[in-house]
Amino acid sequence: MTDTYEVVVVGGGAAGLSAALVLGRARRRTLVVDAGEPRNAPTAHMQGFLTRDGMPPEEFLAVGREEIARYGVELVRDRAVDATGGDGFTVSLAGGRTVRARQLVVATGLKDELPSVPGVAERFGRDVLHCPYCHGWEVRDQAFGVLATTAMSVHQALMVTQWSKDVILFLHRVEEAELTDDDLRRLAVAGVRVVPGEVAGLRIEDDRLTGVRLAEGSVHAREALFVAPRPVPRNGLLRALGAEMTETPFGAYPVIDERGLTTVPGLWAAGNASGFAEQVVNAVSRGYRAGAAINGELLFADLDAAVRV
Repeated sequence: MTDTYEVVVVGGGAAGLSAALVLGRARRRTLVVDAGEPRNAPTAHMQGFLTRDGMPPEEFLAVGREEIARYGVELVRDRAVDATGGDGFTVSLAGGRTVRARQLVVATGLKDELPSVPGVAERFGRDVLHCPYCHGWEVRDQAFGVLATTAMSVHQALMVTQWSKDVILFLHRVEEAELTDDDLRRLAVAGVRVVPGEVAGLRIEDDRLTGVRLAEGSVHAREALFVAPRPVPRNGLLRALGAEMTETPFGAYPVIDERGLTTVPGLWAAGNASGFAEQVVNAVSRGYRAGAAINGELLFADLDAAVRV
């Protein structure tokens, strides 16, 4: 049996819930399909969101789910495994259910693939961090390390100097020859120490990061370690539906207009499904914009159809 909605939103994070809230308030029959895998789940608090600074991410999402329910939006905890287009969209869920929609919002986000250094995954979101805007204030003036994954990690090392003047860039598997002269000059001026050699693991004492251990045996005392995970966009549905994609250094993302509409009519992308740098506050904005645009699209499509009759 197939249930039909005006809009199906795949992804119950900040972007998906924001779009659903707008659509619910616009009296659109809307379903949110939520696999329950938010990108910021490892983090105890989210920062930099005006009026919500320091709020736990799960609490933020719980409030969002309560808000959309007030307007009749349905939410199902399930995973969208396939989608087809044509006259609207048909979405197949892992639980066996099939739903149809006139418009489809993909807000499936991305997942972070961390460097395979022992201890990094276990400490991620605590004292192993990735975003200085999200976590820099909380660890300000501590001894920072930056674990290089590519030569682009120089940028991350320079950025975090805004929050600490004690920064070491661990080159790990990046060769010093890969750094440009400009990189080296900027690192020197910023006071960032560059340490070559592979990182073998972390030193943890009393459930706190206290050092970074190199393969040759030396340990450098550090209190916070910044890493740059490899982002893997969850773009399977967008690809299945034929959306045009753009390859970037941070993965493949759909070509969208300023509202979030992809190159496939009726198919929208929001949040980290639409771009790498969509933090929570930006994702909410993207979702809101898509929701409002979708309501307008549906309204005028129905009016035009009535005129033709």
